[in-house]
Amino acid sequence: MIAVFGGAFNPPTVAHKAICEHVMHHLDCQEFIFLPVSSQYTKRSLASNFHRLQMLTAMIKGMPKVSVSAMELDDPDYLGTYQSLVRISESHPGRKVVFVIGADNLPKFHKWINANGLVSEFRFVVINRDRLDLAAIIDADPFLSAHKEAFIVLPDFDSPVASTIFRETFDPALVTPEVLDYVKTHQLYR
Repeated sequence: MIAVFGGAFNPPTVAHKAICEHVMHHLDCQEFIFLPVSSQYTKRSLASNFHRLQMLTAMIKGMPKVSVSAMELDDPDYLGTYQSLVRISESHPGRKVVFVIGADNLPKFHKWINANGLVSEFRFVVINRDRLDLAAIIDADPFLSAHKEAFIVLPDFDSPVASTIFRETFDPALVTPEVLDYVKTHQLYR
């Protein structure tokens, strides 16, 4: 199994690293891939594609079976999660590909590009936040409940850490030392 974790990673935090470790602990993953979204996707104030890629690379140093893909960063336009997962599947023939999402993505999942294709071809590892009752959230949503088998809910993960909080507070406890050094060296988020 290949686990893919997409996001802005602006910057990558200790929670992102802990999610990777949590997924690797609970699932039989041959590889875990961080997939940073391109600045083409969003108008939010993101650090450059280059800086976010470098911070992720620094954060995962020494983590076996973990890599960072620049695939979406290299795309001229945002193609959506479905296209990215198809391309990753094609490059890993015979391996099941799952996509890691935070629980906050569940209510708007039906609005994702090609949501029906996503749930029919892939499975999603849902990471809890704020100790939500994820089974109840899935059951209450018509789209999610119709595709309940597409979602793997992992137990016992809860982290209040978010990239936004780091950008607002610059709290060094929210990022790894390597990421903090990179942020300071390149004077990001100030």
